[in-house]
Amino acid sequence: MQQRRRQIVAFLLVFLFVTLSRVGIVIAEGEANKAVYQVNPIAQVWKQVREGTSGYSSVRGQETGELIQGSGQIWRQLRNGPIATYAGWLLGATALAIMVFFFFRGKVKLTKPRSGNKLTRWSVGERALHWYTALLFLILTATGLSLLYGRAFLIPYIGKAEFAVYADIVILLHNLLGPLFIVGLLLMIIVWFKDNLPSRIDLRWILECGGFIGNKHPSAGRMNAGEKLWYWLLASAGVAVCITGLILDFPNFGQDRFIIQISHLIHLILAMVLIVGALGHIYVGTIGTEGAFEGMISGQVDESWAEQHHDVWCEEVKVRTGESGDESGSVKVS
Repeated sequence: MQQRRRQIVAFLLVFLFVTLSRVGIVIAEGEANKAVYQVNPIAQVWKQVREGTSGYSSVRGQETGELIQGSGQIWRQLRNGPIATYAGWLLGATALAIMVFFFFRGKVKLTKPRSGNKLTRWSVGERALHWYTALLFLILTATGLSLLYGRAFLIPYIGKAEFAVYADIVILLHNLLGPLFIVGLLLMIIVWFKDNLPSRIDLRWILECGGFIGNKHPSAGRMNAGEKLWYWLLASAGVAVCITGLILDFPNFGQDRFIIQISHLIHLILAMVLIVGALGHIYVGTIGTEGAFEGMISGQVDESWAEQHHDVWCEEVKVRTGESGDESGSVKVS
């Protein structure tokens, strides 16, 4: 019995000795590394650089006396990291959701045969303004996504030198067309402001999902609630994208790099939100709804379509025109 006790005690002593020895080694290694770090001149230099300590320079002006701006690294990591990643997932998920919805729901077709009577829904000026702004939006979307994802997706296929040439062209297009898009967007906001003011029937349209789920077709004026939501998204996020775009496009008006970096992140995030909204808008206006796209092409819609999707507006048109048409049977309203 005593011999067993001695063996247990000896084992515990050996275990304790080994454990303490290992702890001592770890502590010693940590102190040694700490000592090496403390005497490493390069580490000290970069530490001072990151602190943003002002130095002396004979140059006077904005952002002088600063060796390296530390926020630039944070901006780059945010842009190329979580923003690019989550934005990509968001765009992919939106496109997939639209395809799945179309597969199960299909196109929203007319419930009644076409009447042959035409209502002028969009004037020539309205259509020109819409397509002018829409075309610029598509080009800016393509160029913007190229700048964000081009290095990852294009360089493996076309090479670095070729991508550099492509990127120069894309940046030039994006910067030149941006201000032209702003003109179209502001005109759209002004022209269609009255038609997009909220009304009592908008809530019911939203609750009934605009007729896309089920067979109900909720009432709507000239613009339904979905179109109004898209309008106010453009009037808010779209305007913010334009403002931040101007800050980026003209960087020599007093804004420092930190302001430019913040503006770029806002510009990028809100632009992604607009692209997601545009995907839904394009789907509803093309393959999602029978007769919608032809209205923006020709400017006219069939009376049956108007009664199904914009019945309140249809009745207003009939009242204004006295339900009288021309010899071809079309009812027109400017």
